[in-house]
Amino acid sequence: MTPVATSGWDNRTFHLGEEMLIRLPSSPDYAGQVLKEQQWLPHLAAGLSVQIPAPLGTGQPSSRFPLPWSVYRWIPGETVAAHPPADKTVFARDLADFLTAFQRIDATGGPAAGEQNFHRGGNLAVYDNETRQALANLKERTCVPLFLRIWENALHSRRTAEPVWVHGDISAGNLLTTDGRLIAVIDFGQLGTGDPACDLVIARTFFDRESRDVFFERLRCDAGTRARAMGWALWKALIVSAAPQNTNVTEAGQAARTPEQIIADAEQ
Repeated sequence: MTPVATSGWDNRTFHLGEEMLIRLPSSPDYAGQVLKEQQWLPHLAAGLSVQIPAPLGTGQPSSRFPLPWSVYRWIPGETVAAHPPADKTVFARDLADFLTAFQRIDATGGPAAGEQNFHRGGNLAVYDNETRQALANLKERTCVPLFLRIWENALHSRRTAEPVWVHGDISAGNLLTTDGRLIAVIDFGQLGTGDPACDLVIARTFFDRESRDVFFERLRCDAGTRARAMGWALWKALIVSAAPQNTNVTEAGQAARTPEQIIADAEQ
C-alpha cells in the first residue's frame, strides 16, 4: 500500500496493489461521505458514459482507524491539474456533456444539499458573512465594488427548477484525461442534489474566455445560473486567498487567477 501522488483535502488516498485504492476520511467531518458514495455512485454510473469511482467495499471503524473507509477500483489517467489539455475548447465540450448527462439522472431520494456537503448546490447566502468579511479585508480596494455587485447579483438569483445532481467539487484535480479528452470524474464526497451552479466554478478557475463561452453555450445556461456560478467562484477565490497558509498549490493558483477571469467576464 503506497500513497497516491496527490491526495485531496477530505480523504487520504492510497494505492492498494495496481488496480485498487483506499480512501480514509481525514476527519470525522468527512466520514459521512463514505456511505453516501457507496450508496449512490453505482446509481450514477449507470447513467454516464464517463467513468466515475466504482466502490468495491467498505472498511469498518476499529482501534487502528476510528472511521469508516472505502475501497475503490483505480482509474488510470492524468489529472487536468497536472496535465492541462492543449485544446481547452474540446475539453470544455467534454465536461459540459458530462454535466448534462449527470444532471439528467433521476435525483429522487438523493441527499439534499446542506450541511452534509457544505451547502454545495444549496443557498449561497450561507456564506454571505464570510464573503463580505473577505471583501472588507482585500488589500486591492479598486475591485471591491465590482465584486460586491457580482456577489449580490448571485444572492438575488434563485433557481426554481427541480433539484438535480450536484458533484460539489468539479475542479482540475478531480477530472482525469487521456490525450486531452475527459475519461473520468472522481471524488464525489460533496455529492448532493440541488442547484448545479456550484459545479460551474471551473469556468473561471480553469477555462479561458473562449473555452468558457463554449462551456456555457454547450450547457445552455441561463443568466441566473451564470450569476450564481460567478458568485460561487468569487466566494471560493476569496476564502482560499484569505487562508493564512494553503499547501494546495493547485487550489492557490486557481484562486489567484479567478478574480482576473471574473473581471474579464464583467467587462464583456
